[in-house]
Amino acid sequence: MDLLIPDKVHDESRQGEALVLNPIGKNNGRKLYIESYGCAMNFSDSEIVASILAEKGFETTQDFNNADVVFINTCSIRENAEQRVRNRLKEFAGAKFKNPGMVVGVLGCMAERLKSKFLEEEKLVDVVVGPDAYRDLPNLIDQVDDGQRAVNVLLSREETYADISPVRLNSNGINAFVSIMRGCDNMCSFCVVPFTRGRERSRDAYSIVAECTDLFNRGYREVTLLGQNVDSYKWSNDTEQVNFANLLEMVALVNPELRVRFSTSHPKDITDEVLHTIARYDNICNYIHLPIQSGNSRVLELMNRTYDREWYMNRIDAIRNIIPGCAISTDIITGFCTETEEEHQETLSMMDYVHYDFAYMFMYSERPGTLAAKRYADDIPDEVKRRRLKEVVAKQQAHSYIRLQQHIGKTEKVLIEGFSKKSDNDYCGRSDKNAMVVFPVDERFKPGQYVNVLVERSTTATLLGRII
Repeated sequence: MDLLIPDKVHDESRQGEALVLNPIGKNNGRKLYIESYGCAMNFSDSEIVASILAEKGFETTQDFNNADVVFINTCSIRENAEQRVRNRLKEFAGAKFKNPGMVVGVLGCMAERLKSKFLEEEKLVDVVVGPDAYRDLPNLIDQVDDGQRAVNVLLSREETYADISPVRLNSNGINAFVSIMRGCDNMCSFCVVPFTRGRERSRDAYSIVAECTDLFNRGYREVTLLGQNVDSYKWSNDTEQVNFANLLEMVALVNPELRVRFSTSHPKDITDEVLHTIARYDNICNYIHLPIQSGNSRVLELMNRTYDREWYMNRIDAIRNIIPGCAISTDIITGFCTETEEEHQETLSMMDYVHYDFAYMFMYSERPGTLAAKRYADDIPDEVKRRRLKEVVAKQQAHSYIRLQQHIGKTEKVLIEGFSKKSDNDYCGRSDKNAMVVFPVDERFKPGQYVNVLVERSTTATLLGRII
């Protein structure tokens, strides 16, 4: 599938990445292997899982052949993600054949959706655990050690893991994800998230600020606030109520040297108050991910997105007016149920209206149990879906290149994240607008520091320049 990947929140290079961690408690002599697929929420959840088990003395390994416990943290958003997990489980089977005592578990959204089917269909799976049951993992592993298979996929209306300090796994020590809420109340007809992650609940605002403060004190210089719909964040105690705009400000005030990003915004909920907060603080990045999914109002209604084309355009206009030059990315689905050629053209025209900096682009993939699967026929032929996707991808590639070209000759403030993938002679880092920038190493500066980079040219996906 063709994709443009703008940032680490959806970084395909991290799919299946093994996580490394030393035990926090007394070493129990057992090794844990955990790898994650899907969105940043899954990677954040894997850090929570690793923290819970590290307290019980588990040490992580990057080689599943050497592990006593193997977990795969899964995604159910698209069919190909589920197939990738099933294929990976087959690879684990060989290791378990050699080590019959190995515990193999499936975590996350796919675990919750398929529940006991995993135990029936995937004979090597011992543990199935949903996103709200990670605290129960030590007990579930004990059950398997006693010769039983174990399942806990109960969803919670309260669980936020606010009191668990995630151990930053495979971290560069500069960027960190911070989960601010869990679940989703938006019943988009194509999406399984409300069924796999439950209802929305927001973390204590002060626990979020404390986590971000601790990260800054440990040398981190950028946090990404995570939620299925961050704009619906709402937390209160006896004396105050905190919405997302308030929370953004609270985190921005931790320190002006701490950059703040967030994902994902929902077009129905993003307010002018949020936009003015972004504009008011230099360390809140001028980048917003605002999924459109379709540019046609009838299709949006079928998707149960609860906004129409005109509403979305109004939000784009507000972003452009309040935060001039703000980078905007989006999600697009081609070939949704009953989508006509004219409606597809409206998606292309929306792209022309916005000129997105980046996009995540997919063909529609029917997910069992969703409203769309129950009500609508998946009636667009695959060859039509592919052709429409190809047109969307081509247009986005052209727009992305145009947007990058607009940076040439300008100076960008870049947070150095490390060495370029292609050369140790170059640093790389992202600009305020989330563009990747590559520039020659200057020994006066090191990862974790901000530098001003004069952009001199660009590739189709990267800015190239030099420190000034």
